[in-house]
Amino acid sequence: MINNKVLSIILGGGQGSRLYPLTEKRSKPAVPIAGKYRLVDIPISNCINADIKRIYVLTQFNSAGLNKHIKNTYQFSFFSSAFVDVLAAEQTPGNKTWFQGTADAVRQCMPHFLGNDFEYALILSGDQLYQMDYDKMIEAHEEAGAEISIATIPVNAKDATGFGILKADNENVITSFIEKPDESLLPEWTSEVSDDMKAQGRNYLASMGIYIFNKDLLVKLMENPDTNDFGKEIIPESIDSHKTLSYQYEGYWTDIGTVESFFEANLGLTDDIPQFDLYDNNRRIYTHARMLPTTKIAGTVLDKAVISEGCIISASRIEKSVIGIRSRVGKDSSISNTYMMGNDSYETLEEMASEKIEILMGVGERCVIKNCIIDKNCRIGDDVRILGGSHLEDTETATYCIKDGIVVIKKDAVIPKNTVIE
Repeated sequence: MINNKVLSIILGGGQGSRLYPLTEKRSKPAVPIAGKYRLVDIPISNCINADIKRIYVLTQFNSAGLNKHIKNTYQFSFFSSAFVDVLAAEQTPGNKTWFQGTADAVRQCMPHFLGNDFEYALILSGDQLYQMDYDKMIEAHEEAGAEISIATIPVNAKDATGFGILKADNENVITSFIEKPDESLLPEWTSEVSDDMKAQGRNYLASMGIYIFNKDLLVKLMENPDTNDFGKEIIPESIDSHKTLSYQYEGYWTDIGTVESFFEANLGLTDDIPQFDLYDNNRRIYTHARMLPTTKIAGTVLDKAVISEGCIISASRIEKSVIGIRSRVGKDSSISNTYMMGNDSYETLEEMASEKIEILMGVGERCVIKNCIIDKNCRIGDDVRILGGSHLEDTETATYCIKDGIVVIKKDAVIPKNTVIE
């Protein structure tokens, strides 16, 4: 089978400062998404669906939670060569620095990769939301006799300035590449795309940060210690000397690099027909198998709501919101345009009845919450009003952060009764 030739390398990214405070206590790939998953589940699931089951995840910040999730989730047969392993940055006698970029991360971990027999390295990002058939990309790479393949997606002029943009010939071989071009240069960088993409004004091919490298070439490129990044250095320097293929992808894809993009990607799951399809039998998203009860809802009007397992909800209304596992929402509360990540455990009836817990885990009674992200294990008291929006200035306190009008309640935060954020 073709995919026995492939080793997958998922880049966990840096500190994830643009996703702060969601990355304050966890690495970026471990950020909860869609109510029950983690970001890293997306590329890992895409690999498993393509029968690629030798996977490394590279990270260096707050990796303990990611380690635990992967160890508890991805367990294959003892008699197979399949694995998902986390490689955190480590000091060695020959190297005493952390990862300096995407290529440097691969370079530092190369001794681990070379312990496997493979022909192609599939290099992926750990902070993107999409469903791609990697096996088709690998087949195109082999058929073209390429040494490098780059997954590309057509984008419009507004978005093109934020990506690495390339041009390809009639055989999809990349001839030139520019990183984040100025708007004035764009007329020279249009590419041949499908009629559907042309109709949407998406005439520029952007790199998705998904690469295939032939093993021998990757080993050779990693010998240069002065190149630290694939997009800024390795790819532009390789195009002229190594056959580099553009593999066009026209499905849903978003780079979850900011709080705003993360928020929009999650709320997009509440659409009647979401662009990211969690209900596709052939493209399942895998995650930790939890033995949770069904969700219990009493007296609640639900409209465009995604409700995960194990919730106890008595709210008056939940609208265009994603409610994560084990969430609790009290009576007469209203939640809209919100992603509530849920809880890691339940409080017992005895704990809830005791006087030791002043504010229960979850959202209390008579609360109004809008345009908000509620991180894991938060306690929001009764009669709290949180109304995010563009009228709010960016700010940070010990318990919450406001970014682009989105109020982010920090992990484990306690919001006292009668608090108003509006």
